[in-house]
Amino acid sequence: MRLTTKGRFAVTAMIDLALRQQGGPVTLSAISQRQSISLSYLEQLFGKLRRHELVESVRGPGGGYTLARLARTITVADIIFAVDEPLDATNCGGKTDCATGTDGRPGVCMTHELWSTLNRKMVDFLDSVSLQDLVDQQRMRQLQEASHANGAGVRVNIPATTPPAVVGSKQPALATI
Repeated sequence: MRLTTKGRFAVTAMIDLALRQQGGPVTLSAISQRQSISLSYLEQLFGKLRRHELVESVRGPGGGYTLARLARTITVADIIFAVDEPLDATNCGGKTDCATGTDGRPGVCMTHELWSTLNRKMVDFLDSVSLQDLVDQQRMRQLQEASHANGAGVRVNIPATTPPAVVGSKQPALATI
């Protein structure tokens, strides 16, 4: 079982697209440059993503791609399955013809149910993570990196739980993160 570059690149490209589409359609060449993914490979992936109605293409000057649905309605499982990424930990590809014992009888191997359960749990997990979740994580990471690059924390109003320095104060304490 492994997730190949096809699935990884598709998810990465979709995050890039979702982060930038508010400025209009995003070109594959721009995604290619930012993410160091071959343009021809992106074209193949986006053809599949478009056929599965996860992205829409806009032709002409200023054209490119946009999400076909809201990012919160697209799951990582949707993206991976759209690009034909197999997620199967079984030795038989789920066909139940994986007998590997010494008795030579047809059927399933002794660990088939273990790997089938893992398959279901992987799909359930990937189906629980939306593209919006990943976009939000990336934006938070970018904010933290920018904050560290500037050498100062980001000041956020967070009500404090009455630490000694603020007892009796009428304003919430400011926390630096």
